[in-house]
Amino acid sequence: MQIIRTVGALRAIVRDWRAAGESVALVPTMGALHAGHMALVAAARLRADHVVASIFVNPTQFGPNEDLVAYPRREAADAAMLDTGGVDVLWAPDVGAMYPDGYASNLSVAGVSETLCGAARPGHFDGVATVVAKLLNQVQPDVALFGEKDWQQLAVIRRMVADMDFAVEVISVPTQREDDGLALSSRNAYLDDEQRAAARAMPRALGEAAAAIARGDEVAGVLAAAERRLIDAGFASVDYVALSDAESLVPVAVVGDRPMRLLAAARLGTTRLIDNVAVVVVG
Repeated sequence: MQIIRTVGALRAIVRDWRAAGESVALVPTMGALHAGHMALVAAARLRADHVVASIFVNPTQFGPNEDLVAYPRREAADAAMLDTGGVDVLWAPDVGAMYPDGYASNLSVAGVSETLCGAARPGHFDGVATVVAKLLNQVQPDVALFGEKDWQQLAVIRRMVADMDFAVEVISVPTQREDDGLALSSRNAYLDDEQRAAARAMPRALGEAAAAIARGDEVAGVLAAAERRLIDAGFASVDYVALSDAESLVPVAVVGDRPMRLLAAARLGTTRLIDNVAVVVVG
């Protein structure tokens, strides 16, 4: 596996692959890799001749009081995992390579980015859309793979790719979970033992709420009960528990026939956890 740090060197490698008629997959990450990231790599290997994984802790998607400085950085360990996983190129630019002196552009995706985490983290999805657009332009992959744990991020990226006419297929990979159901996340490392035990309430609350909605229970009551369960389990606060259209993320008050997603964000101490599940209504 090659570790590349300049756009010119990256494009030269991809250009050679293209000249040979070979396809390219991109797996964007911020590092601190876990089995969820490696599931993206495994899926990428099935879909392209070559896999580029990126590691870049993107400062523009962190708010002023968020964990940019504390976010775990362990490039050597991450690189070893990617190498073992069959990645061809680790694209690991520094901030100067991504946002050089004079950089003045920003990409904003209206609508789908404005609710849920977008409301709780103003500007976050502008940073996500901008950095993903840059990565897609730099690598120019045939496919790009993203996890379903951050469903809103996935929706924002899909909207941006469609609106900007990027010639790439966005592929989602199901959320990878611990044995007790907790979604894998780099931020799980922030949890102490007591918080980690409480965290399992999030997937359980979402699973129970999804089942209740699927059997016809009133949506508002189900959402309120799920929020109460999180607080009772020890979460310090709940940003939202919401039922939304899976594509537009418009809130759903009455169940219809479009795909739906049940999403939650809540805090244990200073750690903000997110998760989501599909809601499938039979009949």
